[in-house]
Amino acid sequence: MRDSGESGGEHGAGEDDLGAKVAGRAASACTPEPPRRAKRPWWLPHFLGRVPIGLDARYVNLVGLVALASLFENYDLSVLSSAMKQIREGFGLEQGAFTSLMAWTRLGAVPGFFVLPIADRFGRRRVFLGAIVGMSVGTVLSAFAPTAASFVALQTLTRSFVIASMATAVVIVAEELPARHRGWGIGLLGAIGSLGYGLGALLYAFVDVLPGGWRALYLAGCAPLFLLPMFRRRIPETGRFLSMRSTRAAGDGSAAFFGPMFELLRAYPARSLGVAAMATSVALGSSPAFTLLSDFVQTTHGWTPSAYSTMAILAGMFGIVGNPAMGWAADRFGRRPVAMAGFGLFPVAAFALYFGPSMAVPIVWVPFVFLLTGANVLMRIIASELFPTSSRNTAMGWETLAETLGASLGFFVVGLATAADASIAPAAVAVASLTALGAIVVWALPETAGRELEATSRVE
Repeated sequence: MRDSGESGGEHGAGEDDLGAKVAGRAASACTPEPPRRAKRPWWLPHFLGRVPIGLDARYVNLVGLVALASLFENYDLSVLSSAMKQIREGFGLEQGAFTSLMAWTRLGAVPGFFVLPIADRFGRRRVFLGAIVGMSVGTVLSAFAPTAASFVALQTLTRSFVIASMATAVVIVAEELPARHRGWGIGLLGAIGSLGYGLGALLYAFVDVLPGGWRALYLAGCAPLFLLPMFRRRIPETGRFLSMRSTRAAGDGSAAFFGPMFELLRAYPARSLGVAAMATSVALGSSPAFTLLSDFVQTTHGWTPSAYSTMAILAGMFGIVGNPAMGWAADRFGRRPVAMAGFGLFPVAAFALYFGPSMAVPIVWVPFVFLLTGANVLMRIIASELFPTSSRNTAMGWETLAETLGASLGFFVVGLATAADASIAPAAVAVASLTALGAIVVWALPETAGRELEATSRVE
């Protein structure tokens, strides 16, 4: 009896265990798995942080592809900034005269602005790929410019395609990524793109030994042409654009081109003005302070090209963390407070960079680049979220137009305020203080953090 009872007890316990296992499986089937973190891709440096939990790998790969193209966009800008001293001396110009001349290259955003609305009618992908081709060809042709005027003309044309490519890249990432990770994605786009500055700075270290000097640096700009087949295969049209196009009636040619511009200004006059004021003030103050630094440290502190390159690469590697860091912070704490902090602190870093001792420049360069890259990311995030899909690329064009006009004005002011043999530091720092105006403007714009794009254009 005892054996029988024990056997029955064991049998009953076995049934209970089996029932518990079945119930556990049913419960686990009904309970969703916790979100997982996608595997770190090979191209993502560890110092830029990890992939956010719950972000699908296909979105991460898309950001990587678009960022690769952005890397070469920034390479062209890096060569102009790093080799400015050699370029102006090659054309026999003083600092002030060449600074004023360089203001014209920033006006490349004007024709770029008229290209960007095409993406709101015919697709982001087409404009993005076309801009990559135009940018590469313009960079290579800059190597053969015989005069300062022709060089500036080619760089102005190249800047048009760079602007179109950058703005459309932001729109592609903004439209494809989930709302809670949009800031991170645009921030990472800027961070990987900023590595192009490092590549330009690395090659600039050999400017004195390269055949042709600074001209050889521009020949490397043909690299994106070799990657174009891969971009064509792997970068798709955004789902939001395809959805919009399927429900929109086709218009005539003029409406297809000018329609997004009229729609943007008519439907969102206050936001359009606010975005333009923000971009103008921030670019007016930050662009000259950044672009003129290589010439400044070589002329004023006696640095060599290799010394500047070392600082730009090593210290700048820490500084570009500002792209994903501020993007992440904007996702968590909101666009407005993070932007206000970034815009407001930039003049302090600029003052320390230009008026501090030579040995302090590499140290100050880290927060300077952190704030600069973070500010650029925040402007693009804000501009991409405040307008509907039908006008989003046009809105990015509007923002970049204001940004470039502001930068151009900044160069004009610094050039006019700097005498032939005087330092550019006082004028550069005075103009840099105007970024604080952007902190005031951004507070008047709506907060869009954490909202899907379909809702951000309607938020008050």
